[in-house]
Amino acid sequence: MRIRPATPADLATLQDIERAAGEPFRALGMRAIADDDPPTVETLDRFRRAGNAWVATTPAHGAAGAPVAYLISEPVDDAEHIEQISVHPRAAGHRIGQALIQHTADRTRRPLTLTTFADVPWNAPYYARIGFRVLGEAELTPGLRKIRAHEAELGLDRWPRVAMRRDLTPGGATPRTAP
Repeated sequence: MRIRPATPADLATLQDIERAAGEPFRALGMRAIADDDPPTVETLDRFRRAGNAWVATTPAHGAAGAPVAYLISEPVDDAEHIEQISVHPRAAGHRIGQALIQHTADRTRRPLTLTTFADVPWNAPYYARIGFRVLGEAELTPGLRKIRAHEAELGLDRWPRVAMRRDLTPGGATPRTAP
């Protein structure tokens, strides 16, 4: 597997990954999530131009160099906020998402945050296994409160959601999770 910055040529593929990654939500009765439009090319390009769009590629899952997963992030308050991480279902189970998260932690050397569905197995329970913890209401920063309010406006709160954080270790290193 290789992690590299997203290129303009990747952006339509990232939308395809997002659509495919949404399909498993259908089986959980979350059809609105499965049918949700992916980020626009313009939105993805904004993250790319800021240096905050990364793709994972693996020859085992298609043409060499073709993305099978992506992560976009941006600084929010004191942390790097993972806005979206998606892995194509055909590449699931190979720790590709975990590698993208670790790459982001190593690159930014900041705590990581994200918001996610509390009860979806490949969401909050997965992130907890790789070192994230659920934040209580009092721990939400102003930026995370704004993100959560926007998600509520979009109707995502029809299903329980949480904000999560993975801190740096006391020496400033990013925690490593077991492979």
